[in-house]
Amino acid sequence: MNHSYEGSCHCGSIGWTYRTSTAPPQWPVRSCQCSFCRRHAARCTSDPAGSVEFSVASRDALHRYRFGLQTAEFLMCKRCGVYIGAYAEGPGGRFATLNLNALKTPVDGIPAATPTFYDSEDRDGRIRRREQRWTPVAKPV
Repeated sequence: MNHSYEGSCHCGSIGWTYRTSTAPPQWPVRSCQCSFCRRHAARCTSDPAGSVEFSVASRDALHRYRFGLQTAEFLMCKRCGVYIGAYAEGPGGRFATLNLNALKTPVDGIPAATPTFYDSEDRDGRIRRREQRWTPVAKPV
C-alpha cells in the first residue's frame, strides 16, 4: 500500500508529494558528501518503485541550480532558500531524490543518514545510478 508524504520549502512556494510503499524505517537515507549537500545538511531518500510529483505555486520562486557534471538540477526556493530535492531528466525518464529536511511533518522511524561519496562516478555512471535508484517523477518540473 502506498503512503504519501508532503514536503516543501519554508514559505510554501515549492514542494513535493512522495508516494512509496516502503515504510520510513526502511527508507535509504543518504547524506551526500559533496560540498553542496554538506552545506545544506541534506538527508535524501528515493524509491525507484515509488513516485514523486513536484508542485510550484510560484514559478518565479523556483531556482534550478546545476554544478559539477551538470546531470541534475538542485531545486531551491529563491524566496526562503530551502533546498527541497534534486531532479534529473534523461533518456530513461525523469527522476528525483528528496531532501527529508523539507518534510512538512516529522516522520517517526526515519533511519540516520549514511554518508555517501560519488566523486569517482563519470557522467554516464552518475546518470545510470540515478535512473536505477532515484524516484520516478510524474511530470516535468
